[in-house]
Amino acid sequence: MECTESNESAPQAGTQDHGLVNLAVACPGVLIDLRYATTSNFFKTRLYDGDQGWLLAATARRLAEAAAAVARLGFRLVVLDAYRPLSVQVLMWDILPDPDFVAPASRGSIHNRGAAVDVTLADPEGHELPMPSGFDEFSERASHLYSGGDAAALSNRDLLRSCMEQAGFKAYDAEWWHYSDPESRASPLLDIPLSEL
Repeated sequence: MECTESNESAPQAGTQDHGLVNLAVACPGVLIDLRYATTSNFFKTRLYDGDQGWLLAATARRLAEAAAAVARLGFRLVVLDAYRPLSVQVLMWDILPDPDFVAPASRGSIHNRGAAVDVTLADPEGHELPMPSGFDEFSERASHLYSGGDAAALSNRDLLRSCMEQAGFKAYDAEWWHYSDPESRASPLLDIPLSEL
């Protein structure tokens, strides 16, 4: 399971004016399970009108590198969130106006730029591995600094971080699942519904 790579100087297949690429095409081995396309999320409501994962082409290439590293260790990456329309960010902030866990809609999120991804690990069959907390669990257990709980879950969290950072992503200390592409974080905010990509 190695993700496809593209020539750095050529546009990646499927890239439009917005610069986003479909992860199912750019990285077919990665599992896509967008939690905000379902009701299985902290907000208990479906926030997305589509279930395809999208990232900027350069960020998708980093994800491909991380997925290849994970695959060499016998695991798979699962994408829980990727590009997020700015209008969805507004809804999230209205529900949970806590800047430790939700970026204020006034400045937007790196997700709104297509330069951040929320991920976890799965076994080869696609069953998610234990982590110290659930996705979008806004507690101390979600932090990379948390050292309690199950040793295997902590090891899985640390393995995920190692593979993502080796690919050039930057971890967010408060959320074990959230990684941003530091070279793309200044990209423009986007508000294109997933169904229109």
